[in-house]
Amino acid sequence: MEHNEMRSGDYQRLEQDFSVRDGDGFLGESEPSSPTTTNLKSWKWWVKVILIGILLAVMGFVLFKWIGAFFMEKVVVPVLNWELATFSPLGLAITIVVSMGIFPIFLLPSTPSMWMAGMKFGYGIGFLLIITGVALGSSFPYFIGSLFSNRIRGWLRKYPKQASVLRLAGEGDWFHQFKAVTLIRVSPFPYILFNYAVVATDIKYWPYLSGSVLGMVPDSLIALYSGILIRSFADHSADKKMLTTQQMIFNITGFCVALAATATIGIYTKRELNRLEEEEKLTGGTNYH
Repeated sequence: MEHNEMRSGDYQRLEQDFSVRDGDGFLGESEPSSPTTTNLKSWKWWVKVILIGILLAVMGFVLFKWIGAFFMEKVVVPVLNWELATFSPLGLAITIVVSMGIFPIFLLPSTPSMWMAGMKFGYGIGFLLIITGVALGSSFPYFIGSLFSNRIRGWLRKYPKQASVLRLAGEGDWFHQFKAVTLIRVSPFPYILFNYAVVATDIKYWPYLSGSVLGMVPDSLIALYSGILIRSFADHSADKKMLTTQQMIFNITGFCVALAATATIGIYTKRELNRLEEEEKLTGGTNYH
């Protein structure tokens, strides 16, 4: 009996050896995926992205066609009229920059201010205002958070995955920190939380600021485009004119393309962060003292 059990165990171990050996001529149970399979998966992913983009465009067309006019007339146009009557261009520019600097301190989003920059100033001056606001909105929480760095480190211990990403950003030289911060800004990592959490790492201020400004460029352009689009609809609504179907399709399609481009950049940066995280696991764990 014991002899038979030993033979059975040997057979099972031998069978496992056959399932994992492939360098000596044995085929494993799971073969690596071929380039054809990988290309097929990539092709299917892009088809899904295109179909989702078309669906969003159709939904956006319907919303703007039936709901957009009412919203523009009752909400956006009165706000624009109040803004023009209350602020001078210089005063509005200062308000946008200051609000973008103050809102992140209280964990509030700055997107409405970005929209206003696009609605009033367009791409050129609007982009400069947003970048200035991003610099302030990144700097104030950084210096304020440094006063509570110990508490922030304690909070990060509850979230080891996010902490490992932050720790990666704090390692290396100036360029490594700049690159890591840029990737984090483009990734889905919450913007307003990163402003404070960064003080728990060894990231220096200048690579943090430079990476923050560069990483926020895609979001800034999307916000500017959104503001310009809202202003276009508001102007037509104020004149009691509806955009033609061709204009609506062009505007909404452009917006969806911009969103798709931003999503693609986000996916790429997430993969880069995952790769850096895997490298970090090979060199050691994440520890905050």
